[in-house]
Amino acid sequence: MDLLDLDNEAMYFETPLPDAVQQLLDESGQQYRSQALDGSSEDDLELTSVDSAEWALLRAYLKAPEHLSVIVALYRFFYYRHRYAEAVMMADRAILLSSRQLGLTEDWRQLRQADLERAAQHSMTSTRFLLLALKGAAWLLLRQHQPQAAIERLAPVRAFDQKDQLGTSELLSWAEKAVRREEISNAGGNVHLLGD
Repeated sequence: MDLLDLDNEAMYFETPLPDAVQQLLDESGQQYRSQALDGSSEDDLELTSVDSAEWALLRAYLKAPEHLSVIVALYRFFYYRHRYAEAVMMADRAILLSSRQLGLTEDWRQLRQADLERAAQHSMTSTRFLLLALKGAAWLLLRQHQPQAAIERLAPVRAFDQKDQLGTSELLSWAEKAVRREEISNAGGNVHLLGD
């Protein structure tokens, strides 16, 4: 979701990619585009365990497992392949690495508004990236019918972004409705949700 909106210029990752890793990312992009142009459907691509675009990304990850450009490339790949569980893993990796870079706790559950305010003073761009990674993970969790986990991911974002500049309120509302639907369903269908 939101990690898809960021490009390399917008993220301002301070550590440049090694040339070999950049070449692998470029190769992956070319392979992905050529598969799309030759008419390969997502179903055709799923017949092989790893396609050539994914293979290039995985090689890049082995060479630079802590570089956010590689993590975002893998996130995008898994997202577009509708492999949401793997995309969440990449979002989690982005959250961990950006938290580490900002000097924050590596456990996003322990992030507090004061922590994020200090991080923003250090680097607003990196803090925004962290918040968007949390939001992106929440969206993916909703796609996997895990609304409570999504709400938990959105909590630090909402605490910091009280003016909703990152647009989490609608996503949070969606997650809360999904939780209520689950509760109603578990109640045996004797209760109905108003306002849906």
